[in-house]
Amino acid sequence: MRFRIPLISVLNLILLMPFFRIAQSVAQGVDFSTYPVYDGNDLGVTWSQAATRIRVWAPTADAVRWQFYSADLGGAPDREVYLRQDAGGTWVATLPGNWEGSYYTVQAQFDGAWLAEVPDPYARAVGRNGQRGQIFNPQKTNPPGWEQDQRVKQSSYTDIVLYEGHVRDLTVGPGSGIKHQGKFLGLSERGTRSPEGLPTGLDHLVELGITHLHLLPFFDYGSLDETLEQPGYNWGYDPLNYNAPEGTYCTNPADGASRIRELKATVQALHSAGIGLVMDVVYNHTFSVAESVFSQLVPGYYYRQWPEGNFSDASGCGNEVASERPMVRKFMRESLQYWASEYHLDGFRFDLMGIHDQQTMRLIREDMNSMDPHIFLYGEGWTAGPSPLAEEARAIKRLTWQLPGIAAFSDDIRDGIKGHWSDEKDPGFASGKAGLGMTVKAGLVGGIAHPQVDFSKVNYSPKPWVGTPSQVINYVSCHDNHTLYDKVAISAPGASEPRRLAIQRLANTIVLTAQGVPFLHAGVEMAYTKGGDHNSYKSSDQVNALDWNRMADYADLVAYHRDLIALRKAHPVFRMDDPELIRRVLTFPETGSEHVVVQHADAAAAGDSWKELVLIFNGSDQPFSYTLPSGDWTLVGNGRVVVSAPGEGLLTLSGSVEVAPSAAYILAR
Repeated sequence: MRFRIPLISVLNLILLMPFFRIAQSVAQGVDFSTYPVYDGNDLGVTWSQAATRIRVWAPTADAVRWQFYSADLGGAPDREVYLRQDAGGTWVATLPGNWEGSYYTVQAQFDGAWLAEVPDPYARAVGRNGQRGQIFNPQKTNPPGWEQDQRVKQSSYTDIVLYEGHVRDLTVGPGSGIKHQGKFLGLSERGTRSPEGLPTGLDHLVELGITHLHLLPFFDYGSLDETLEQPGYNWGYDPLNYNAPEGTYCTNPADGASRIRELKATVQALHSAGIGLVMDVVYNHTFSVAESVFSQLVPGYYYRQWPEGNFSDASGCGNEVASERPMVRKFMRESLQYWASEYHLDGFRFDLMGIHDQQTMRLIREDMNSMDPHIFLYGEGWTAGPSPLAEEARAIKRLTWQLPGIAAFSDDIRDGIKGHWSDEKDPGFASGKAGLGMTVKAGLVGGIAHPQVDFSKVNYSPKPWVGTPSQVINYVSCHDNHTLYDKVAISAPGASEPRRLAIQRLANTIVLTAQGVPFLHAGVEMAYTKGGDHNSYKSSDQVNALDWNRMADYADLVAYHRDLIALRKAHPVFRMDDPELIRRVLTFPETGSEHVVVQHADAAAAGDSWKELVLIFNGSDQPFSYTLPSGDWTLVGNGRVVVSAPGEGLLTLSGSVEVAPSAAYILAR
């Protein structure tokens, strides 16, 4: 993730002075465990034609009022309603009549001072810039045929192939041929083509063969001005309203209901194409503490503090959310349940998951299992700074084995393959650095214990850290840091362009043949570049957007990734999720080279149509000769081409094989 620290104007500071005074008093010794807990499932707004019911949790407020508006911005309230106190620290009201389309805010009073007007925390529809919630009829947000829409199913999480992208990056670039550029609907369009006639957008994803599209945050976030026709660019890791879609991705951001409808239409189009949608969620921090919906209703409660009373900042964004507190945990669980049920989402990726407590994550897994066990959960198993929450209680990478059904990103295989994330000049195994073979082997077995993997020689993990490979996300590049193309260009400065492309093919061959869940950064198959920008969270479309013209320029690279994905999907030997089976099936003969890793597999024991498999990964800039086990072997991949059709290959070989520099050879029989 990358973040934006909001700048609070002088006017806002004046308006927020009551909050700062209240927050300071709260920080001085309040025991949040004494706050009442509400157990019901009706927080927020419940609409019907006959009446609208409101329930807000604000246990320490002196008074709470609700204000209605006819527009999403500006103007005086049309009506003001004072809520009455009710069970579990909540405030309620029932308003007869049909309030569909009305905008609203809620406001709490403390010690005689009214804090800011905000939507309620559970707001599912908002107007521009998320300043006001909107009441809507949920049935009117369903596109035709929505009742028949189904999530994508898989036998195992290891069958998943993830592809991470951004709504704008995928739709606004040169040559996209997409009509609704920068919008959810742009991802629903079929038949879009580049100037060379190659499929773009959704059609490209279908042809590539991915199973799940992971989109960067698309809840309502705070860094862009939705009143502008050209609001600018941001990744979206600055949450404003967690339960409403982001307005800049919609054709009419003032209408909260249309936001929902357009997002559902996109989910439906993806599902019709056989692709699931994963939502990037950021419950670990908010856009701002002082201005957040949480702070305006229950000052201090939703955020962790140090013993001295100051807000902690494990997110690196100025605050961290206290997931272990009952009403924070309840909010996270109900928010995820809403997104999963209302939008039929197929998975969630947790930003800085290491900030969250393990118990909350386990409960979220239970919630998803009760809805649909195919819903995939994974996240970043680390923090961006120290936290007052005890490390052993956090959902961090080394404790992933304690979180069944939840996966974490493997920084081991990422940096082992391409080089250290924070040192742009550091090469990895794929670009010729020695001493990383054991890290590659640990990645190939999916992070589990294996008799031939010495974890004391693995770059970051001194011991196995997962229960099964389905808990490992294997990747070499994502939205953070340099694209793979740019990283290789910087870390292998003397390499020719053909060798740089060979390094990239080798890198993702390891990812797509390793046990676990493979993850590809959007555009890696077409040598995606950001011109060396390693932190493009608010850079322009010109930097971030995919240039679809590159598909023609790098047609061989596109075909290689497409065929490698197809090969993985066709052969269960790459997708095992039983640790005992993996230990029996996979072996690693000695190679005599610090730059080469060889893996043998008893493929038939894994239920594969192949009897045996040999993978040879040569990270050096010199060819490597390897003596094959006796018999005839079919060369399925040679680092430049992969043949995914069953029973076909490039050559039939026996004896020894010479592996090209910076190449992965795949041989089967």
